[in-house]
Amino acid sequence: MQYRKLRVIISGGGTGGHIFPAVSIANKLKELNPETEILFVGAEGKMEMEKVPAAGYKIVGLPIVGLQRQLNLGNIINDIQVPFKIIASYFKARKVIKEFKPEIAVGVGGYASAPLLFAATRMGLPTLIQEQNGFAGLTNKMLGKNVDKICVAYEGMERFFPADRIVMTGNPIRKDIVPATEEMKAEGMKFYGLDPARKHIFIVGGSLGSGTLNKSMKKWISDGCPGGENVEVIWQCGKYYKKGVDEFMASQPEEKVKYVHHSDFISRMDLAYAIADVVISRSGASSVSELCAAEKACIFVPSPNVAEDHQTHNAMAIVNKDAAMIVKDAEAVEKLLPTVLELVSDEEKTKSLEKNIAKLAMRDAALTIAEEVYKILG
Repeated sequence: MQYRKLRVIISGGGTGGHIFPAVSIANKLKELNPETEILFVGAEGKMEMEKVPAAGYKIVGLPIVGLQRQLNLGNIINDIQVPFKIIASYFKARKVIKEFKPEIAVGVGGYASAPLLFAATRMGLPTLIQEQNGFAGLTNKMLGKNVDKICVAYEGMERFFPADRIVMTGNPIRKDIVPATEEMKAEGMKFYGLDPARKHIFIVGGSLGSGTLNKSMKKWISDGCPGGENVEVIWQCGKYYKKGVDEFMASQPEEKVKYVHHSDFISRMDLAYAIADVVISRSGASSVSELCAAEKACIFVPSPNVAEDHQTHNAMAIVNKDAAMIVKDAEAVEKLLPTVLELVSDEEKTKSLEKNIAKLAMRDAALTIAEEVYKILG
């Protein structure tokens, strides 16, 4: 395939989970032809307005805001403004398209992509959207009727989109997330200062952290770490919870928490995955895709605080193929640590989960999506 120079507009965001795939697609398009020009469109005041320029791309912000489901005065005021901000964002999106003159518009989901992609389809511009989750978001469901291609990461997405426009691509992930080699394991043990003779559990709660995962760990430690005699834990608690976890850990006897290593941030996720015998994680789209690529036995604890409960749908797509386990958020404090300790001691079960999740890995998602852009343009 000839990769000619393109002009591409990429829209999405409003929430963090849409930014990394968008940047990955942009990077791949630039890799295929360095002269390709890319403009991002996001939501004013949201994370993409910082993260995208940090990745080296220009971004234009729209005044779009998302609907808030919780009932309070601030949210009511926000929701009253939504229709007016949608209209303002639509007309600004049309202006951006006229000025930038893209050949194609790419949407990666989130409410920030709606005005741009809607304007693009109304203006006759070729369009592609990417749906990262196993349960399509509201924005993408609305857009899917009119776009040229829909790139998905899960089977059964014809429930939401026209079947003839769906392409199975997977979700873009970081290049360094690969199955662990012995060299990576040895480097990880050294980097994190771990005991190679022990089994290792990696608990990852995302950049802000997970209150449920942190409560589960605190209860287990308070109970005396039952069943953890031969276990070492890397616990990523998140920056939001760091102060409270620091205080909790400082109150525990050194001997009890000697083999529990907590931090708010994991600088080498590739090495943390590499040393883990079992990973405990939320089931956002990027996390699930990374765990498939890393070929890790894992227990998902879907967050209940997301639209349309899509994390449960993401997790169950893996669990239903005997490739992972699941513990409900509401049951995690009591059940999570006993479940993971039982799994980490069962080598046959962990090997089976690793083997099955490896079959679900799609490692070249960004390239596949970039090639779909070229196919649409002919």
